[in-house]
Parts: sequence; structure tokens; C-alpha cells
Amino acid sequence: MPEGNRPARIGFALSQLGALAAGIFAAETAALGVTPAEAGVVRIIGRSPGLSQRELAERLGTVQSRVVALVDGLERGGHVSRARSATDRRVQELDLTPSGRTLLSALRRAAERQDVALTEGLAPEDVATLAALLARLTAARALDPAVHPAYRPRASAE
Repeated sequence: MPEGNRPARIGFALSQLGALAAGIFAAETAALGVTPAEAGVVRIIGRSPGLSQRELAERLGTVQSRVVALVDGLERGGHVSRARSATDRRVQELDLTPSGRTLLSALRRAAERQDVALTEGLAPEDVATLAALLARLTAARALDPAVHPAYRPRASAE
């Protein structure tokens, strides 16, 4: 129990672990030649091939110019392709290239290594309980489990 019967500081602990998780994943993605933001875009496109840049921006909760910059980098790296929509020539549809699909598999393995590092010292049943509790908290707040909060625009300091 926390000192003096005070409730646990869950937010602070989650923040500490979030920073640790971000650092681990940044190192993993750097080893694969992409940023965490690019990794997130690859993951979403992998789950939703044919997604437009506008739809991707909406999903990420960010501006289209940010998405264009991310997709430009992934396209230069050979991981993402753009194609004109057959139904609306103004729309660019996104898909993973074979290299992008290989990268997505590598990113999944990196995420698994991250999970192992973050849960080191917990019994398997505790890991399962933690995962279930986090999933419930995420769902209760209508958070998209595929979208990292760093994509969201920051609230203005008014």
C-alpha cells in the first residue's frame, strides 16, 4: 500500500511506464530504419489497405500535411505505395509494398519484444490480467488501440 494510506498514483506510474515503453519502441523502430510515427502509419495501412490520406489523417487525429510527410518518407523507403482511386481520381489510396509488409512483420516482433521487456518479472497470469485491465480502460474511454496519442493535436494552453 502506498505511504500513509494514500491511494496509489496510477497516473504517475502509467506515465513512467509510458515513457519507458516509448523509449524501448523508439530504439526498436530506429533499428528498423523508421520512426515510431512511421511505424504507426505502417500498422494502420496494413490493417486498412486502400485507406486514403484524408482517412488516415482523420484516423490519426492529425492534419493532412503531417500525413503527407509521413507517407512521403515511407514511400521513399519503398514501404508504401500511393495509387489513384478508381472511383475518385482526386483520392490517393495507400497500400503496403512487399517491403512494407516485411516491415510490418518486423514491427510486430518489435512490439512483442517491447511487451516482454515491460512485463519482465510478472507471472503470465499477471500479464494477462494487466492486458485485460488496460483493454477495458482503453475501451471505456473510446480510445482507438491502433492510434498512438502522440498523433493527436495538443490542446492549446488558453
